[in-house]
Formats: sequence, C-alpha cells, structure tokens
Amino acid sequence: MRQACIVAAGRAADTQGVCMANAMASGRRNRLLTDPTRRTAAIRIPFPARFNPQAERARRHSLQWLQETGLLTGEAATAEYDALRLERLMAYFYPDATGNDLELAADFNAWFFIFDDQFDGHLGMRPEAIEPVVDSLVRTMTTDGAPQVSGGHGPPLVRGFRDIWRRATARTPYNWQRRFRTHWQAYMAAHLGEARNRSAQRLPSLEQFLKVRRDSIGVQPCLDFTERCGGYALPDELHGSYPLREMREITGDVVIFVNDIVSLVKELAAGDVNNSVMVLREQKCCTLDQSVAYIAARANAHLARFAQLAGALPKALSERGVLPEVRGHIDHYVEGMGHLMAGNLAWSLATSRYDETGIAAVSGGRQRPWAYLAVTRESCGERARRSVPTES
Repeated sequence: MRQACIVAAGRAADTQGVCMANAMASGRRNRLLTDPTRRTAAIRIPFPARFNPQAERARRHSLQWLQETGLLTGEAATAEYDALRLERLMAYFYPDATGNDLELAADFNAWFFIFDDQFDGHLGMRPEAIEPVVDSLVRTMTTDGAPQVSGGHGPPLVRGFRDIWRRATARTPYNWQRRFRTHWQAYMAAHLGEARNRSAQRLPSLEQFLKVRRDSIGVQPCLDFTERCGGYALPDELHGSYPLREMREITGDVVIFVNDIVSLVKELAAGDVNNSVMVLREQKCCTLDQSVAYIAARANAHLARFAQLAGALPKALSERGVLPEVRGHIDHYVEGMGHLMAGNLAWSLATSRYDETGIAAVSGGRQRPWAYLAVTRESCGERARRSVPTES
C-alpha cells in the first residue's frame, strides 16, 4: 500500500525555548505570519485515499440544500463556502457510497463545519450560552418512532439537523439509531468542554484534552455512517468490545492529530487553544516544532497499533464464532476506518480552509459569514457594539 505523508506545522516568531504561558496571546502574535514555513512531520498512513466519482453531484445537491435550509444566504457566503470543497472530504470518506448516500453525507458534513464555525468567536467562550443551542438540537433526535416537527420550523441549524436526522435514520435498526444519537449528542456537548478550555486560566493536559476532542472531532458519527452506507448495523456486543472499540479510538486520534497539525496556523491566527499541538507545547514547555514532532510520532505509533489489531482480527472473530456475513460487515467497517484516516489527510492538504485564504478568513477577529447562526440576541448586541468604530 502506498503511504501518505503529511508536511505540516507552524513557525512562531518567539517560541524558541519559551513555554506558552498564554495560548491566546501566542495566537495573536502568530496572526502576523501569513506564509509560515511548514516543518516535515511524517504521519505515515498506510491506506490509499480513494475518491468517490459522484462528488460533483453531491456538491451541487449540498449547495442547494444549504440554501433551502437557510444555513447559507447570499452569493458571497455561498462562494466562500463552496471554495472549501467540503463534499470532497465525504467523497474520500465514502468512496463506494451511492449517489444518494454521498449527498446525505455531504449535507451532514456541511452541517458539521457550519456548526463548528459558530464557536470561533465570543460564543465559543460561553458554555452557558452554548448549552441551550445543544439542547435544541438534541431534542430533534428521536429513536422511538415519535413524530418530528415539520422540517420547515425552527432556526436554520435546527431545521438542517432535523432533516439530516430524519433522512439518515429512515429504515435503520434501533440499535444503530441509538448509537448514532449517542455519538451526535457527545459531539454537540463537547463544544461546551472546548468553550471551558478557551476561558480557562491554563490548558488541560493532553489526555484531558483528548477526552473532549475525541467527541468534538466528529469521527464517531462518520463511522456510524460507514455502517449505513454498507447496509448493516454491527451487533452491539461486537461494536462495543475489543478490538473494534480501540480501533475506533485510534481512528479518531489519528484524524485529530492530522487536523491539529494542518490547522495549527489557522487556529493560532484565530486564537483558538483547542489543538493538541498547543496543548502539548504548554504541557512540555517546548517549541511548536518539537510539539508537532511529538504529535506526529504519536500518530504513527497509533497507526502501528491499528495495523496490529487489524491483523489479529480475523482469528479473534473466528474464535468467537462470528458468522461469515457479520465478518464481512466488520471487514467493511475496518476498511472504512482506513478511508477516514487517509481521506482526512488527503482533503486537509488540498482544501483552502487551512491555507493562507483560510487563515485570513479567521484572523483579526474575523469570522466566516455563516458563523452567527447560533448567536443569542444578547450576543448580537455585543457583536454590534464591538463593530462600532472608536477613535484611536
């Protein structure tokens, strides 16, 4: 198998030998770097990055869906969103998905990123303001057959997610719906933990950070969708036990580490501290380069462990007496983990979200045009007051 290598890192002007006492201040300093040198951090992902040829169909569908739900308004916002080519990430994640399934995946991925961008500004430091947003979304997820409110009601984030939930869970087994709901709820709730990190006096340890980040990265709902694309739901006793549980965690961690290396300069520019490179830099009191190298090495160790577990899986399943049909489903599921890891890397190195354009879009207090869908009336007033020019 061919190996994919990532070249990513950030160069900070004053980081050599200096501990990051305040990550937010460090982010402000690093906004000045518009073209940082990227150090080599070779994360070797031994899976091919395959691509679904129906990506363009998914792109056209998703743009229309975003406009119909009100998640995108106006030509400028639509063009800025389209330039990110988020549907291509799903084409890597689900290279064999049908056209309809890839359209749905592109929609929920669009929702993922738009929801995530709500917290780049002031709202992202206010857990008490995020909680009602999360609650309104969690209430849309029914697994007991209860009727849902018509998709035309509620704010765009709620309307969009309600539609995704309805389409994704149609004609799916209850045990899969329950897992899907649990993983989505954990993803949403993790934004409260990230808000606490942003407003805390000091950053958590790397292990404490990962407890939250493993949910906020959103990998688990994506792996659930791997099952849906394959037309099966793994038995709970296999899905929740060794080794699949550990392999899922490894998949999530590798996606986290790649994302945090590639997005490092963008997050320094935005002043966001929820990045494993920055967390480790403060914990070890080292340079950014050293922290990137450590994170890359940890990703490679995880990948070696994943290969070990995957190699031992057939024998373990045989000893447990798992039926051949279910073993085929597990093979598909494990292959899907590889698609997520390889596809995340391939897309991250190509998207404008993390290049100079993406850095500029969140520098100097700027936010994406769709980043105000979850703001409260109070937050709107604060935003307006901050936008009033003052004499200097």
